[in-house]
Amino acid sequence: MIPVEVGETSHRRRTFDSEQNAQEAAINLDLIDELRKEARIHEEACKLRASRRYNTRVRPRSFRVGDLMWRLLGDARRDPLEGKLAPNWDGPFRITENLENGAYRLEELSGISIPRTWNATHLKFYFS
Repeated sequence: MIPVEVGETSHRRRTFDSEQNAQEAAINLDLIDELRKEARIHEEACKLRASRRYNTRVRPRSFRVGDLMWRLLGDARRDPLEGKLAPNWDGPFRITENLENGAYRLEELSGISIPRTWNATHLKFYFS
C-alpha cells in the first residue's frame, strides 16, 4: 500500500472481494497451460518468419563425392611473408565423403586425406 491509502481508502480497496479474487485466480491457473501453448505457437511462427526473411538470399551449396574443390585459407594458414597479395584459396582437393550436414571430407589429388572436415561455406568448385 502507498501511504495515501492508509489514511483514506481508495476505490480499489473498497471494491475488493476476496472470494471473487480467489475464483478468478483459480480460473487463470486453469487457463495457464492453454496460454503457454498459444505463446509457444506464436513464438514458433515468429521464428519461422524471421528465418524465411533471413534466408531469402542464401544460396544452398551441395557438392558430390569426387568433385574438385578450392578450400578457403584462413589467416592462420596464410604465409605472412607473402603479404596482402597471398592467395585466398588453396587446392585443388577432391571430396571423399559427404556428411549430409554441409560438411565434407577432403583429400589431396595425390590421395593424402585432409585430417578434419570442411564446411561448404569454406569450399568452392575448382574448374579445370
